[in-house]
Amino acid sequence: MSTETLLERINAYASRPDPYPLYAELREHGVARQNDGSYLVGTYHEITALLHDPRVSSDTRHRTDPDDVLARTGGLPPSFIGVDDPEHDRLRRLAMRPFGPPHSPYRVEELHTDIVEIARELIAGLRDRDRIDIVDDFAYPLPVTVICRLLGVPQEDMPELRGWTNTIIASLDRSPDDDPAGRRRAGVEARMAMGQYLGALADRRREHPADDMISALVHDDGPDGRLTQTELMTSLTLLTIAGHETTVNLITNGVLTLLRYPEELARLRAQPDLMPSAVEELLRYEPPVHMLPQRTPLTDIEVAGVTVPKGAPLYLMLASGNRDPLQFQDPDRFDPTRRDNQHFGFGGGIHNCFGAPLARVETQVALTELLHHLLDPRLVEDPPPYRHSPILRGPRHLLVSQGTGASAGR
Repeated sequence: MSTETLLERINAYASRPDPYPLYAELREHGVARQNDGSYLVGTYHEITALLHDPRVSSDTRHRTDPDDVLARTGGLPPSFIGVDDPEHDRLRRLAMRPFGPPHSPYRVEELHTDIVEIARELIAGLRDRDRIDIVDDFAYPLPVTVICRLLGVPQEDMPELRGWTNTIIASLDRSPDDDPAGRRRAGVEARMAMGQYLGALADRRREHPADDMISALVHDDGPDGRLTQTELMTSLTLLTIAGHETTVNLITNGVLTLLRYPEELARLRAQPDLMPSAVEELLRYEPPVHMLPQRTPLTDIEVAGVTVPKGAPLYLMLASGNRDPLQFQDPDRFDPTRRDNQHFGFGGGIHNCFGAPLARVETQVALTELLHHLLDPRLVEDPPPYRHSPILRGPRHLLVSQGTGASAGR
């Protein structure tokens, strides 16, 4: 009989292709205490309540083991997703000013034409190829190119940024099967290097502004003042990573799901106006972020009859909540026409992903254009090889054999 805890089984790489049976087991527990003192919550209504509960902190410095937190951060200040109000609200407002409403209401809308052009350029490079890797050939370069243009990061620097991003994400993995201390150290070093790079880029924009978000951030004199250099470095690091990493997974998981549901793929080809609804369903059915591991109660709280003590690590298992039958009818079925789809694909509460409008547009465009091009797509391997992270879950590669010869009018 296995002695592994539920969290260890979820984190195990063998569970990556299909963690959903483990999430169903978690929902039967309601709240599951683990041997390390952490608590897992996997039911929809409890997660919703906790996402909006001011007694639950996103700042891991409130945990009962601050030494562990320092080991994971190297003492660096967290970005705005890792602090609470009022500091979170101030930092988020400053970051939002050049990105979206009310100060820049048309930023994402104005990007739509660029996103379509980038998608079609990438697809043009796939023509007459019998086999493509959806990740490396399309799902990664599309959002990376978009976030580079949006922020003002030189595209030629993205390979180095990709290396830092992969190291930072690997450092979040709590699986004990290799060298967790080494992963943490490497993650701290990568975060520092990435922050210094972006800080230097911001310094150049102060002297030579351009039409990009970094220039807007360093020259913004709004009512909250400006971000300090450290705040700018941590915020830009977050925006660069979050601006492409989750969208890569969302696009790739979307292609994989549609290839597993050929009847729905055919329906979306015939009814492209269903794509926005389909993307919402993908955010529920195969979300890019599976858990929020950094929540901490500021006081003892009761969740589904279980007392979670102050300072205990609290895991909100978003992907489990997305399959809760108490909220979603037939939750294990992919249904692009699902109504009232209040999923956790972008989190919830004050930390709801502010890049959600951009990710939605990118994914809608990406899948629409791919469906137009891939006339006879077939999975080469199912399940595909997955990335290691149980938090940001998606295929590392998705090899597809294809029929060629997309519409000549595109």
